[in-house]
Amino acid sequence: MILIGFKMGLSVVLVLLFGLTRHSVDGICSVEHCTDSKRCVLSEDQRRCKCAMGYYSDQCDKNAHIKVMCGRDYIAIRAVEDFFKYHNVPLESLHLPNKSCRAQREVIDDVPFYISRISKDKYVTCGGKPLEKNFTHISYTLSLLSDPQVSGNIIRDPVIKMAYTCVYPYMRRVSLPFPVVPFSSEKVMRVDELDATIQMMLYTDHTYTKAFSSAPTIELRDKVYVEVTVTEPADFFLLRVNECWATPSPQPNTTEGSVHTLLLNGCVNDRTVSFINASTGQSGRNGESSTIRYSFDMFRFTAEPHNLYLHCTVQLCEPDDHKSCTPNCNSISKREAVRADPVQGLLSYGPIKIEMPERPLSSILMTVVLPVACVWTVGFFLIILITVAKAGSRRVAQMEH
Repeated sequence: MILIGFKMGLSVVLVLLFGLTRHSVDGICSVEHCTDSKRCVLSEDQRRCKCAMGYYSDQCDKNAHIKVMCGRDYIAIRAVEDFFKYHNVPLESLHLPNKSCRAQREVIDDVPFYISRISKDKYVTCGGKPLEKNFTHISYTLSLLSDPQVSGNIIRDPVIKMAYTCVYPYMRRVSLPFPVVPFSSEKVMRVDELDATIQMMLYTDHTYTKAFSSAPTIELRDKVYVEVTVTEPADFFLLRVNECWATPSPQPNTTEGSVHTLLLNGCVNDRTVSFINASTGQSGRNGESSTIRYSFDMFRFTAEPHNLYLHCTVQLCEPDDHKSCTPNCNSISKREAVRADPVQGLLSYGPIKIEMPERPLSSILMTVVLPVACVWTVGFFLIILITVAKAGSRRVAQMEH
């Protein structure tokens, strides 16, 4: 499985490429006005002139302002409306390879644009090319096309084809350090210059709206609400929690004391564990999104101290890697075997304190004071009986003499 990482700023920053293919529109310009090589290109015989990519008009002095936008969950391209009108291309003729994915007109800062924007979910549906992957990047490629304008049985106006590519960087292998951070656990996966931040926190209830800001104290059998999420970049990668276990000490790999396993190979290993869908709040699955939520019933170890430390190993998956990121937990025999060389990081949280319920005073009297009082009372009567018996025996002996 390929694991993914990002170097992010305050917002999602994606590497993008844009190019026009040989079928792109090149406006015919006047040779005498072709003085700027950045805007127009002369033929070898210097008798013809064509506008450079992104420019148009007879003098190639107008900028089409072609822009490709690669977002977390969308891919878009736009150009000024006048560029298409100059080439006699109406809005209704612009579309992606799938003609049902049409362009739209949009006014930005009083300037009209023709824009094609689709979500990543519709990339394949709208005719996107097969994803290209190498060691460091994954590429999405689309084409904005225009229908030929037929006049009778001839076509005079050119056909537009704009090919554009969004390149999203990722990395194959990542690893995390193992320190314990109380009350929240945040790690940065990093290889070279690519980063991804993952955080584990505990919440006060099932709404996951208020996280504990100090060491939580939870009663036995109460629900413990855990969230593991990719905080940066948000809502892009798939996250899988492989194993989660509790220890009475901060060391995740300690051999002393007890260890209780909650998740094993991405599957439930404790009957009280339940996955929760982050968006709907209903029952969910591991590996479905960039946020994993699950709950379990609070417990304690038989030996002291009764504090718990929670540890989870996690890994990142490609955005389209749903199949291998979601564990198969239908049966014990179908559970995934542990990978020979798992590439994963570890998050630790703690301590989680256990609240021991106090017994009422009446209960203490019943269980401690009253039994002791009964023992003393019975003993006192036994002493009196023994004393009386001995006195009676002495009197009988004296009367016989």
